[in-house]
Amino acid sequence: MAGSGYTDLREKLKSMMPYRDGHKGGGGGGLPREPPEPPYERKRRHQEDSGSEPSDYEEQKEEEEARKVKSGIRQLRLFSAEECAKIEARIEDVVSRAEKGLYKEHTVDRAPLRNKYFFGEGYTYGSQLQRRGPGQERLYPRGEVDAIPEWVHDLVIRKLVEHRVIPEGFVNSAVINDYQPGGCIVSHVDPIHIFERPIVSVSFFSDSALCFGCKFQFKPIRVSEPVLFLPVKRGSVTVLSGYAADEITHCIRPQDIKERRAVIILRKTRLDAPRLETKSLSSSVLPPGYNSDRLSGNNRDQILKPKRSHRKADPDAAHRPRILEMDKEENRRSVLLPKHRRRSNFSSENYWRRSYEYTEDCEDEEEDGSPARKVKMRRH
Repeated sequence: MAGSGYTDLREKLKSMMPYRDGHKGGGGGGLPREPPEPPYERKRRHQEDSGSEPSDYEEQKEEEEARKVKSGIRQLRLFSAEECAKIEARIEDVVSRAEKGLYKEHTVDRAPLRNKYFFGEGYTYGSQLQRRGPGQERLYPRGEVDAIPEWVHDLVIRKLVEHRVIPEGFVNSAVINDYQPGGCIVSHVDPIHIFERPIVSVSFFSDSALCFGCKFQFKPIRVSEPVLFLPVKRGSVTVLSGYAADEITHCIRPQDIKERRAVIILRKTRLDAPRLETKSLSSSVLPPGYNSDRLSGNNRDQILKPKRSHRKADPDAAHRPRILEMDKEENRRSVLLPKHRRRSNFSSENYWRRSYEYTEDCEDEEEDGSPARKVKMRRH
């Protein structure tokens, strides 16, 4: 023993297995065990340390996935700088009217670093429902949001019809997403049981990007590498259908919003889309003996929680270092997708847990004090 520099066998064993220190929290006075790294982080770090590259099979699989995504994407540059400036001035008018409280309650949905304005049709999602998850979204009762502004028809939709991007009369839902630098929207699929395809979006104010197949993690916020990174220019039109719209999630990462950016999303709701037939109610104020059958379809107990649509965002939120507000949007893969179009391994994807305590900017997302939840995400 003395020759090897150890006077006690236990010291030698300990030096050979340092990872066992603190394995059983508090035992032996060792350091507390660090939480395990996420699998994709561990894999990435191992590749960086060892210099190993993905296998040919993995690269081929990723390339095939990217090809499938590209097959469902169409992009056009339709709007000139002058046309963009005119539309952007109209978007500023929408923001101004919302600040003055001139819109209906469910037209406006505010969050730090991201505001949404629903026109024509609005729908519930995220923390607005007591029962959450894919397929639980519901359209609001008719008339609960403001009509699509005339300028959207005249300046945006008409040009899309003229260039045969969409047919006449296709759009009955327009949403304006207004992002501040560092804003984002987490990985999701637009609800298949709510909206027809294609999904059309037009970008304004600045260039950005749309990413497919990312996975978000929080505390701190991290986003995995995308299957496909799609640059989106100011004035460009992006059309999603097929695989890109239904079979893989898309998102906007915080690092891709470097300047203010707005996008107008134009969609058509399905004729059989489930719709709430009651006003927005909190379960805490339901009258005794309320019959949940008043909700259409499978909407039993789908009562809305109080919205925060007229709460103003913290003006300093955009300037706090790395404090980001995650959009309440979740993975919207519908359970109603026809069987022949489902991927066999979708139901076996890993879950990740999202806690709403990771940043003070998210306090209004969990006003009801509900616990953290599991969200099914696609793994790529």
